[in-house]
Amino acid sequence: MKASPSFKNIITLHLQQRAARDPLFAVTMAKKNKSIDECINYIFSEVKKSGCHGFSDDEVFAMAVHYYDEDDIKDIKPISGKVVVNRSVPASTSRLEANKTEVAAKPTAPAKKIKQVIVNQASLF
Repeated sequence: MKASPSFKNIITLHLQQRAARDPLFAVTMAKKNKSIDECINYIFSEVKKSGCHGFSDDEVFAMAVHYYDEDDIKDIKPISGKVVVNRSVPASTSRLEANKTEVAAKPTAPAKKIKQVIVNQASLF
């Protein structure tokens, strides 16, 4: 399966941000025997193996990081399927900006506001 540009861009952006924060991961991500396309295929194969139909962002990002961390993961075969992306690429990401419209095709529900409750406690002193 060929990943949609938005899925590929979101995974790439996450990995680049992690590499910017973590110099050790930056070295790991620069391995010659690793590629973003094979990383995507690895994520798809792990999702298929699990039999689940939904994953949190953190679970998908963890699979991507795991792919780069492990040298014995290689030669992953493409899998056919469909991926739904529920997040958009930040507008400030200039090289990824061209694919924003594809992400917008699947609207997500607005985030619920969390009420902050302040509880006054009596002083014991």
